[in-house]
Amino acid sequence: MENKGSLYYFISDVHLGLDYHNPLEREKKLVRVLEGLPAETEAVFLMGDIFDFWYEYKYVVPKGFTRTLGVLARLSDRGVKLYFFRGNHDLWVFGYFEKELGIKILEQPYFVDINGKQFCLGHGDGLAGGDRGYAILKSIFYNKFLQWAFSNIHPRWAFGFAHKWSKHNRLTCENLNKFRGENDPLYKYACRTEQDRHVDFFIFGHVHTPGNNTTHKGAGFYILGEWIHGCEYLVYDSGTECMEWRSGNN
Repeated sequence: MENKGSLYYFISDVHLGLDYHNPLEREKKLVRVLEGLPAETEAVFLMGDIFDFWYEYKYVVPKGFTRTLGVLARLSDRGVKLYFFRGNHDLWVFGYFEKELGIKILEQPYFVDINGKQFCLGHGDGLAGGDRGYAILKSIFYNKFLQWAFSNIHPRWAFGFAHKWSKHNRLTCENLNKFRGENDPLYKYACRTEQDRHVDFFIFGHVHTPGNNTTHKGAGFYILGEWIHGCEYLVYDSGTECMEWRSGNN
């Protein structure tokens, strides 16, 4: 008899709002996936950079994404657990998702037990260390005073600048992020992490190249795909204890 368990979905790097490669169709693909989640779905982990830029003012949130927010609200209402990791593009999440949609915000690395299996999850940016420039930039982005100062810029200018910078960065650095197998910094991070604790699955985003490997101690290591060109995501079945790649193009 088939051992049918709960399903857990892992999605990253959709970059909603990026004006590049048919952004409306990108959102429609995400919504089709979320609308089609079966009754066995227990949780959805949104693993960072779901939005290309997200900044919450006290009384203002970004324009758009109506389809996405609507389907997330419906999933939350039906009892599906929703989790959100701040990515390097959508880190300025201050409470709107939790209050309006019931989405729990998680900090990386996040360790969780799913039906007896140990998972290590995160967007992946900065986890491996070694990039001092990025560490400084991230500390600036998380600085409370600078966040307050940015919030005093009119959204017309703030959002315009952010989207222009993001698009320029995407066009100039599109081919820099690639999964490098056992030489990848996140893979090395996973192997270091499992020296101190048992982990069955590592799942990260950020790198934009879907791929998987096995760590030195036999854990499954996965990098989620991006949705700008492809749209690969993962589904874990707690009954069969199997991880499966799926595509939003189907």
